[in-house]
Amino acid sequence: MQEGNLDAPVRHPIDWNNPDFWDESKLEAELERAFDICHGCRRCFNLCDSFPRLFDLVDESSTGEVDGVAKDDYKSVVDACTLCDLCFMVKCPYVPPHEFNLDFPHLMLRHRAVELKKSGQPFMEKQVKETDRNGKLGGAVAGLTNWATDRKNNLTRPVMESVAGIDRNADLPQCTGRTLVGRAKSNPPQVNKDAPGYGRKAVLYATCFSNYNNPEIGEAALNVMAKNGVETEVVYPRCCGMPQLESGDIERVAEHAKSVLKELLPYVEKGYDIVAPIPSCALMMKFEWPLILPDDEDIAKLSKATFDITEFVVDLNKKNGLADGLQPLDGGVTMHISCHSRAQNMGAKATEMLRLIPEADLAVIERCSGHGGAWGVMKDNFETALKIGKPVARTALKNNKKYVASECPLAGAHILQGMEAIRKEDDPEVPEKSVHPIQIFARAYGL
Repeated sequence: MQEGNLDAPVRHPIDWNNPDFWDESKLEAELERAFDICHGCRRCFNLCDSFPRLFDLVDESSTGEVDGVAKDDYKSVVDACTLCDLCFMVKCPYVPPHEFNLDFPHLMLRHRAVELKKSGQPFMEKQVKETDRNGKLGGAVAGLTNWATDRKNNLTRPVMESVAGIDRNADLPQCTGRTLVGRAKSNPPQVNKDAPGYGRKAVLYATCFSNYNNPEIGEAALNVMAKNGVETEVVYPRCCGMPQLESGDIERVAEHAKSVLKELLPYVEKGYDIVAPIPSCALMMKFEWPLILPDDEDIAKLSKATFDITEFVVDLNKKNGLADGLQPLDGGVTMHISCHSRAQNMGAKATEMLRLIPEADLAVIERCSGHGGAWGVMKDNFETALKIGKPVARTALKNNKKYVASECPLAGAHILQGMEAIRKEDDPEVPEKSVHPIQIFARAYGL
């Protein structure tokens, strides 16, 4: 038997159409097998709270082994998983093709899927994850929505905590009354026909976050692409389904994938690149959708055509070259590489991209922010999320750069909260807002 694995990780399709996938006794046996491997290794002790919880359960059990842990306690380990994928992609030496065949995040997903099918999803938890509906409703009364969700609002946030379980101190995304799709239609950027990349065509998949919460990210992407000669359409059929994946609702994710595919496939067949400005959405389209729908050849086509925005800019530079005009920026950048960027197995493309800026002053952090999508804003998890992200916040504060950037906007905001929590009176000021690296790149172009 080989000790550890030096081969590239290989993920198997999620076998959710197989009755064995839903068999509770078989799931329980697989959890015990996986937990026993993790207990014997403990390499992932510092990644997220799942592993400390597991190891504490084992160490406090009557046997000091996994067989001494009550099966009902397994759920606490599952609940702490944020599906960041770092254990699978970075730490675990026993992922496929190793014979131990360990895929911890997808095993946690399976448990959630089985639990969801058995017990259903709590009403408010489900409502929080309806991002398209919430974005439309929140945007219709954006001023009121943003007032109500402001963490400084001592009138509404305690009510939200009581009713929806969202921690009153957690920073929440704002809503916009003007979506990215609407902004792109009313004010499309002029395509630079003199750029080396002129002739490339792309679709910017708006994503629910960039469409309804932070259109500035998508606008920066559009401006950079236009500056570099890329003719770009903004398309948004539906959310990618990441919130539903977090809950184990695999069937809903498949529905979302098919809806988005229907709109994007004609562009793929005409040779367009598909670009996602948010890494979680790129991850879903490139990796999770093909694993959930492994027999769908069109999903495979879409996956191969999809780029993360930073990956696309780097690809544009390598294949075509970039337009002139990049200028140095004052103050430097703390660049956080998000977990779902790392899980795309594409390298640190945000860092590569920002180093194309003359005299780039970068301090790079490759560690989990602790946020974990919707997980990190919930009352049961918020303090743990800050604890997990404390090393990132401490490093960012020490770096003392003008900009704090993360490819994941939720992670960026969470890092700032972490910096505020540990900041002492004589420490540097915390930036008012975090930014996406494509926004930094747009500023370097003067856009």
